[in-house]
Amino acid sequence: MAVEHSAEPALQVKGISKRYRLWASPSSRLWLPLLYRLSGMLPSALKHKLQARLNAQVHEHQALEDISFTLPRGAALGIIGHNGSGKSTLLQIVAGVLEPSAGTVAVNGRVAALLELGSGFNPELTGRENVRVNAAILGLSPQQVDERMAQIIAFADIGEYIDEPVKTYSSGMALRLAFAVQVHTDPDILIVDEAMAVGDAAFQAKAMARMDEILSRGTTLLFVGHDLNAVKAFCHRAMLLEKGRIVLEGLPDEVITEYLHRTHKRALQARGDARGSRVERLVDGYGLADSCVVASHVNGGLTHVSLRYGERLAFMLEVQVGEGVERPQLIFDVMDGRGLQLTGRRIPLPARPGRTRLNIDMAAEFQQGIYRIRTRVVDAPSIEQTTVLSRQEGRLSFELVDDSRERFTGLFAVPMQIEVTYL
Repeated sequence: MAVEHSAEPALQVKGISKRYRLWASPSSRLWLPLLYRLSGMLPSALKHKLQARLNAQVHEHQALEDISFTLPRGAALGIIGHNGSGKSTLLQIVAGVLEPSAGTVAVNGRVAALLELGSGFNPELTGRENVRVNAAILGLSPQQVDERMAQIIAFADIGEYIDEPVKTYSSGMALRLAFAVQVHTDPDILIVDEAMAVGDAAFQAKAMARMDEILSRGTTLLFVGHDLNAVKAFCHRAMLLEKGRIVLEGLPDEVITEYLHRTHKRALQARGDARGSRVERLVDGYGLADSCVVASHVNGGLTHVSLRYGERLAFMLEVQVGEGVERPQLIFDVMDGRGLQLTGRRIPLPARPGRTRLNIDMAAEFQQGIYRIRTRVVDAPSIEQTTVLSRQEGRLSFELVDDSRERFTGLFAVPMQIEVTYL
């Protein structure tokens, strides 16, 4: 992914805050401000008493508080956090859809914002007419729209519906057309809010490929999403928001691990599991210090190996299990470079406190690339009742140096019986 930097940043956010005033009822939006103004004509003691009662009818919600960051040209920042943490509000302020209560945003370049896709379409106009209107709003000239119309229509892949009114579209068709318009505007800054889940699997794959193409040209990316693998795939840095504040900013792996740690701890505590209070950050993950992988290596003491197709991988893991674990298991997963799980195994452990050594041997029959190992120690009376006690990822990895595309397609081979008969 090409990254080009210049002296002038693509995006500079300084001290952004957003506060919403919530009224007790719709009518109070009218009469409360009126009474507040009239209270200024009352004697001081009565004035303060009335204003205090009026203030009690208004609740203020702080959606964002003192958010500051700088995004150089060509950089990619992923923003993650739980629902209600202020992610979408921040993106709408950066895109110019919302005004901040305080702070400033400096944007240098053309912006394409994949926020509420399709919200600007006129349902009475055809898809083609909406493309022209939206592209013009995004800064394209009529000539540029004509040049790109065929590409946009082909990308959206909605067939003859392009010349039908948008009110006849399914929600998925409208989203795909809106996405196609935005990603063909050659933006300097691309703002994405949960927009990668549009369409079916084939369209999502096409959308991911188009994102890669846009970013390879040096476009700056501001990305919000619950798809943590997409954050890992596209972003150089990540930011964790919680209750409208930045709690951590750093490399995607580091920030995602902290987010998962907080999420897991909160989930255990919400269901009354006493182990939730003991969840902590581990060296390469999070979980219970007495129920985790305490030592590991591959091929005789290494944490990373490079090897040829078909060579052997010998993993050694020492697993600690604490008191009170009813059915301990180790889940051993192989992950690709984007964090997608390729394969794995559930390995039962002795149902007693103490350490267990595991030796796992496998052939390196994967496509060229870098792969990581993820381990999870779980308490699993059944598949449906699995409680994760620790999650660790990234300490062990391996790289396949052979290009094996002639052997098989995809990332790894699956045993097949193939018979060819010439007729």
